[in-house]
Amino acid sequence: MFCEGTLTEIDYLKALKADPAVNKVVSLDMDGQPHGAVPLTLVRAAACFRARSPAGQSEVDEVWCIFDVEWPQNHPNLKEAVALARDRGVNVAVSNPCFELWLLLHFQDQSAWLDNRGARRELERHDGIEDKSIEGARYMPLRDRAIDRARDLARRHEGNGTEFPRDNPSSDMYRFLEAVENLATEEHREN
Repeated sequence: MFCEGTLTEIDYLKALKADPAVNKVVSLDMDGQPHGAVPLTLVRAAACFRARSPAGQSEVDEVWCIFDVEWPQNHPNLKEAVALARDRGVNVAVSNPCFELWLLLHFQDQSAWLDNRGARRELERHDGIEDKSIEGARYMPLRDRAIDRARDLARRHEGNGTEFPRDNPSSDMYRFLEAVENLATEEHREN
């Protein structure tokens, strides 16, 4: 996993990695990755890693980049980053406007447009945390709700023709979690 964020995303992913249902069968590796990079730089690093670890020829099944759109000032080269990821076999989980939207979906539906500040303010109403650190374990029991809500947002955007990066609010983190849970299920069946 290659993460743009240096706190919130890492706290969440560490909690996921510590979840007994996940850590027994799936290895989530974040160590040594260029956390804090802009999306295009992150995807380039992930693409280089993917080239050194081709699927089926290494212990690495999937490579993921996790990053935000950022509103009101979008990250530069977002579409280029997503296209490069697609071309190089790297999966992306993009949250729009920010990762805090994904966290917010653990607690409530959110269909109205948000900027970063609005997403953080809404999330603070639920978790009471004012900075970028979170208690990741608090979110784990609620992740199925977040997956359903994020999937519903994706269907809504697809249905009305809203394309990236105008698909605010949205989060592809549901795809990442589905991939992790599918790998865990496959591994469990094999054992």
